[in-house]
Amino acid sequence: MAGMRGVNPRQMQQAMKKMGIKQTNIDNATEVIIRTTDKEIVLTNVEVVCVDMQGNRNYQISGNEEIRPLGSTGPAASVASFPAGDIELVMSQTGCDREKAIKALEEADGQPAEAILKIMTG
Repeated sequence: MAGMRGVNPRQMQQAMKKMGIKQTNIDNATEVIIRTTDKEIVLTNVEVVCVDMQGNRNYQISGNEEIRPLGSTGPAASVASFPAGDIELVMSQTGCDREKAIKALEEADGQPAEAILKIMTG
């Protein structure tokens, strides 16, 4: 978009509005999973933007990508079982890695405080 340099962002927004285009960020998105017939594409630490063009919604997604076989039980599959905030809380309070935090949450029935204690006393 070299030709767009110097365009006032406000003018750009007004032009988009006149064309019936609305762009909004999806706040607090943490993960997007795309399932095909044989695999899952898991995007974490995502930024999601919804572009609504005259009633047709398109999503732009950027983040860290991991591809896993469908039905996989690896660490990424477990991430979906617990809120990202709980996993990150356990990691920040104990200094452990993501895999260990998920394992502790599994053993503590999803209770972050119990998972933290389990790691710190184990």
